[in-house]
Amino acid sequence: MFIFILQIRHMIDGHPEIYTFAVYSALIWALWVIKLVISSRYKPFTGTFTGTTSVIVPVLDEPEDLFRDVLGRMVEQRPGEIIVVINGARNPTLEAISDEFRPLVRWVHTPIPGKRNAVKIGTELSTGDITVLVDSDTVWTDNTLSELVKPFADASVGGATTRQRILEPERSWITRWADWLENSRALYSMPAQSVLGQVGCLPGRTIAFRRSIMVRVMERFMSEQFMGVFLEVSDDRTLTNLTLKEGYRTVYQYTSLVYTDAPLQIKKLFKQQLRWARGSQYNTLRMLPWMLGHAPVLALFFVMDIVLPFLLAGVIGGWIFRSFTGQGYNFYEGILKEYGVQSGIALVVGLMVLSSVLSMAIRQLRHLSEKPSDFFRLPVFIIVSTAFLMPIRLIGFFRMGHASGWGTRAGAYAGGSSNDTIVESLSVDERPRVDHGSDQAPIGFGPMSAGNHSTALLEASPRIGTRVRPSAPRAQRRRRLNPKAAWPYVIGLTIFAVEAYFIVIS
Repeated sequence: MFIFILQIRHMIDGHPEIYTFAVYSALIWALWVIKLVISSRYKPFTGTFTGTTSVIVPVLDEPEDLFRDVLGRMVEQRPGEIIVVINGARNPTLEAISDEFRPLVRWVHTPIPGKRNAVKIGTELSTGDITVLVDSDTVWTDNTLSELVKPFADASVGGATTRQRILEPERSWITRWADWLENSRALYSMPAQSVLGQVGCLPGRTIAFRRSIMVRVMERFMSEQFMGVFLEVSDDRTLTNLTLKEGYRTVYQYTSLVYTDAPLQIKKLFKQQLRWARGSQYNTLRMLPWMLGHAPVLALFFVMDIVLPFLLAGVIGGWIFRSFTGQGYNFYEGILKEYGVQSGIALVVGLMVLSSVLSMAIRQLRHLSEKPSDFFRLPVFIIVSTAFLMPIRLIGFFRMGHASGWGTRAGAYAGGSSNDTIVESLSVDERPRVDHGSDQAPIGFGPMSAGNHSTALLEASPRIGTRVRPSAPRAQRRRRLNPKAAWPYVIGLTIFAVEAYFIVIS
């Protein structure tokens, strides 16, 4: 804030240079003001929805106690049915836990890893008017379900999501930071977008859609590509996009609260945030033509998520260049002359830190009003959010055209040829089917009526289609290069080159 004020004053005084940091800071403040004003109109839905619900829980692997708690809390809220879709390797432990809660809970297994395939199977087996997708590590609180479905009393609402926090945030600085980040979104971005009826990404930890929409968009959900790539991850954003394109509103229900886990290691946190950054920017560009025509404010929010990291990189590059060359206007010359070099530098650094903390505190007032002690953690929050997240978003931009998998769990969808190899290893006898005791029937849009559990083999890979595969093993194929993957690199490096040009000539 201190530097921003000095630069703005210098430009107002007639200096011809346009400072990148001033532009960056102005955009940050403008976005916050827009979100603040719009979100002030937010109110949670209070209508009464009388339809039926089906809860689908895709799961790969979870700790036994956590998964039992997850299912137990769902059962207490009595949805119409709960379908657990175990994907990847067989997991007798999860099967046994699911059986503890029957008949309300039913489980189905598919050897094809991947959340999208699991969502497809669960949707085809469900019967409720509302399909609720729940991550297997997400813990519901009292009235999560009853509050979540209230928006569907409005026929124009097609999708809704909950307020989300991190389990036991005091465990480490990572979980504390992740919880703070979640709460900031819940207090500004989500309510602002919900007022417009255009929440751009309904976070998938617990997310609800009208089943009729899921049925209509399922083929596109399983096959849409961008830049030659099918992105298995970012399934929640894709379903949100498709719901908006169908003409429905997507909303946020603040009164429906869930808790979820967060990584405890830096490496896993990095992979998680990279997956989100890549999926977010991928979907922003894929959805941009529609947003420009139907949701310009939403387009502004998401485009800025791409632009701001590049601007910040230009700011840092300019500071480094000027520190080595001695070029540029010295804003601190007067302070250094008056107070001396050592005292002057200490004063400048102190003013920079103080102004940054106060600036962030203003933009985090809603969170700080809930948790005042976090004021003393503001410097750490600023450093982590800037130094950690911004580079990840740049890496995510460059890697948009790369096929990749989940990245944080062993045995999960691995992406590209890795998943194709698993699909091709299935035998001819492993046709899509549901086993109901001794009867076999093709999977269709109907109930799991004759048994408590099923085995489902639905091929979900858009790279291969739904052809039956030979059982003979095949050699590991080479990963095919995607020439379109070069475009993000070309665009990103061009942006850096333009920034470097203006830094040098200014």
